Amino acid sequence: MNTGFMVIFRRDLLVAIRHRGDLANPVIFFFIVIVLVPLGLTPESSKLSEIAPGILWVMALLASLLSLDSLFQNDYDDGTLEQIIILPQPLYFMVLAKIIVHWLVTGLPLSLLAPILGMMLSLPDAGYPALVLSLLMGTAILSLLGAVGAALTLPLGKEGLLLPLIVMPLYMPVLIFGANSVQLAINGFSVIGPLATIGSLLALSLIVAPYVTAGALRLSIQG
Repeated sequence: MNTGFMVIFRRDLLVAIRHRGDLANPVIFFFIVIVLVPLGLTPESSKLSEIAPGILWVMALLASLLSLDSLFQNDYDDGTLEQIIILPQPLYFMVLAKIIVHWLVTGLPLSLLAPILGMMLSLPDAGYPALVLSLLMGTAILSLLGAVGAALTLPLGKEGLLLPLIVMPLYMPVLIFGANSVQLAINGFSVIGPLATIGSLLALSLIVAPYVTAGALRLSIQG
C-alpha cells in the first residue's frame, strides 16, 4: 500500500473523529429534513411512499454537498496542502485517501441511516435493499465528483455558490439511477440495470476523479 495514502488516510480520519460536531452535521441535516417532510407535505402513508425514494436520495445528495467545503479547505488555509503536493509520493493516492475518509464520515453514515428514515416515510419493504446498495455506491461517487468541484473552487474559500453549480450537473445521473433503482424494486422489477450503471459510474469516477482533482489542486496552489 502506498505510504502517502496510509499517512493521509490515518491523519484525516483522526481529524474527523476529533471534530465530531462537523462530522455529525450532514447526518443531522438529513434526519431533520426527512422528519419535516411529512409535516410539510402530507402525513398519509400512501402518498409518502410514492415520493420516498426521490426524497431520500435528494436529501442524501444535499447532505453530502454540505461537507464538501471542508474537504481541502482547512489544509489549504494552514499550508498543509502545499506540503502534501510537493511530497515525493503520487498525489493521486493522497487525494484518494482524503476522498475515502470523506465518504466514511458522510456517505457511509447516511447510507446506514437511510433505512430508518425510510420507515418514517413509509417506504415499502421491497425498496430497502436497493436503497442501501444504491446509496453505498452513489454516495461514494458523490464524494469523488465533489472532490473535483472542491479542488476547482479552493481559492474562493466558502464564499459563493460556485461549488454547487459545478457539481450538481455531475450529480444528476447518480440521483436519477439511484432513485430509479429504489422505485423499480418497489414496483417489483429488476434493479440490476440501474445498480450496474451506478457501479460502472463508480468505477469510472474512481479512476478519473482523483487524477482530475490532483490537477485542480496543483492549479489552485499555483494560482
